[in-house]
Amino acid sequence: MSLTTLDIVTLAFFVSVWVFYTQFARISARTTYSLSYILRQLRIDWMTTLTRKEHQIADAALLGNVERVVTFFASSTVLVLAGVLTLLASADKVVVVLQSLPFTAATSPDKVQFKLAGLALIFVFAFFKFTWAIRQFGFVSVLVGAAPQYRSTDFTDEQRDVFAHQAAKVFDQAGHEYNNGLRAYYFALAFLCWFLHPLLFVAATIVVVSVLYRREYRSRVLRSLLAVKGLEPGRFKQQESKSEAE
Repeated sequence: MSLTTLDIVTLAFFVSVWVFYTQFARISARTTYSLSYILRQLRIDWMTTLTRKEHQIADAALLGNVERVVTFFASSTVLVLAGVLTLLASADKVVVVLQSLPFTAATSPDKVQFKLAGLALIFVFAFFKFTWAIRQFGFVSVLVGAAPQYRSTDFTDEQRDVFAHQAAKVFDQAGHEYNNGLRAYYFALAFLCWFLHPLLFVAATIVVVSVLYRREYRSRVLRSLLAVKGLEPGRFKQQESKSEAE
């Protein structure tokens, strides 16, 4: 198999953009109001409220709904992987289909197999992220069960706050892993365009990153969530940035 120079450049561009955006989203959450930021604050509020009310039945049900959604994506990823691996054995037929489409770059069975292997790796990555998220949501379930009781006098308000912040941190990490799995699905859609043409692959990658950025930092739902705390999208004060980093 021999990839063209254009193929190598576009693949390197794809990987670089994915890695860069992942790091950018992680670092900018310390200085910019985003979905990650506001969801972390709301999770802290949730866990704080949890330690100060008598029953947690509704909380357990809500957490169970979240776990079911992540489990659905994990099981769907296995099915997608099975389909991709099946196509690996029929690469010559895939080439015939691709060549029948207009504006498709010349390809060969070995190139198609290479691209299918790359697509499979993306979904393997997503599967590991989803399953790790499921485990961490399970840890949150344990914490909900172990939360200080409302009528208990064995815990001070300070101890309840510490418990709430640590439980929210585990909850937040589970949410990040779930988000990373979803992000892999978005980039997999861009990767599919490589089967048609390298330049379309580049364009699709840029579109995917633009969509992810807009939803994370400029979406209407972000404005609504921030409004709950009286905030607006944009950067926040340096003092608050330091407190978040701690």
